[in-house]
Amino acid sequence: MAENSSCCTPEGSCHSGDTAVQVGEVTATYKVTGMTCGHCEGAVSAEIGELAGVSSVQAVAATGLVTVTSKAPLDLEAVRSAVDEAGYELAGQA
Repeated sequence: MAENSSCCTPEGSCHSGDTAVQVGEVTATYKVTGMTCGHCEGAVSAEIGELAGVSSVQAVAATGLVTVTSKAPLDLEAVRSAVDEAGYELAGQA
């Protein structure tokens, strides 16, 4: 048996295909209404990206979905507040 048979690095990241994923990170998808363009995506991404622990945000206006990766689950009201600050409405988790 190999001494280190794990795909994880000592720094705590694992590889899933070509993408490195931090061990212990959480990904959640939210439905946001009102986004219609790239500017909307950027505004929502910027506000959610300022929440503590968030490592990445991907907003897609065409679907209204926002995928957020963070160190721990986010408080839904904090996400709602960030989306409101951007000028849009959080419909809930997708």
